Amino acid sequence: MTGTVTALPALQGGTVAALVQSGADLLTAAGVAFGHGTTNAHDEAAWLVLWRLGLPLDSDLGDGPDSVANRPVAPDELAQAAALFDERIRTRKPAAYLTREAWLQGVPFYVDERAIVPRSFIAELLADGSIDDFLGEHTHRVLDLCTGNGSLAVLAAMAWPDIEVTGADISPDALAVARINVDRHGLQDRITLQLSDGLAQLPGPWDLILCNPPYVNAASMAQLPAEYRAEPTLALAGGADGMDFIRQLLQDAPARMSENAVLVLEIGNERSHFEAAFGQLPVYWIDTSAGEDQVLLATRQALVAYFSS
Repeated sequence: MTGTVTALPALQGGTVAALVQSGADLLTAAGVAFGHGTTNAHDEAAWLVLWRLGLPLDSDLGDGPDSVANRPVAPDELAQAAALFDERIRTRKPAAYLTREAWLQGVPFYVDERAIVPRSFIAELLADGSIDDFLGEHTHRVLDLCTGNGSLAVLAAMAWPDIEVTGADISPDALAVARINVDRHGLQDRITLQLSDGLAQLPGPWDLILCNPPYVNAASMAQLPAEYRAEPTLALAGGADGMDFIRQLLQDAPARMSENAVLVLEIGNERSHFEAAFGQLPVYWIDTSAGEDQVLLATRQALVAYFSS
């Protein structure tokens, strides 16, 4: 779906800083939606400008001596940036699909329309060790279920150099993108990619399961901005209450987990629906930059006891 936009200000600016500010004003006027690596118009404009000009995305845009803020912008560069902003506004595609790159925890990943733009809060937990207390010498085999472009599988392999990781997805297209990222980071010997419908082709046993599944409820799906609808619906839609995939996962997981294994599950803004569906299941809610409602941890013992009762 494309957006129809009229009477927008022209992109202008003789310096990087001026171009970023003009781009932010343009994105704001166009009413684009964020949430695929940036949360506001200024950060998204900076991303697009720096990428288009071939500058590092972590370039200093402040007033310091090393800042690129005052770097002149040539007329042809301005024209190229204007074309990129026009495509962002006209198509409503996330910026990551235009630049073919997304970042998680400072690590770059290739992405295109075959896979969801990576933005899982589980990445924070891998980087800061929030779940390490639940792991141990028994943790050897890690599964990243619904791996998408493979970013969590790659980050897990980086975080724990002695583990074996499997990234699994129901989408062959997503796995093709994951293959690019596994190869890009030289992790072919430690990450296996597997086509699977949920856990059906993944007997395990797994010592740790990471999963950022489709969990958006039907009412929310109907209201998603165009940027989210540009992503594969398969990676987002979780049924009427967002719990369709999760119901099957929780039922299947215990038989595929080792004795002391844990499941780390992202559910986004669906905590109320999760608790309505699994209110008696004891879980740990893990703090992230978005609060304590986004990611939970369940032990195998808790899952076994829950489904036994």
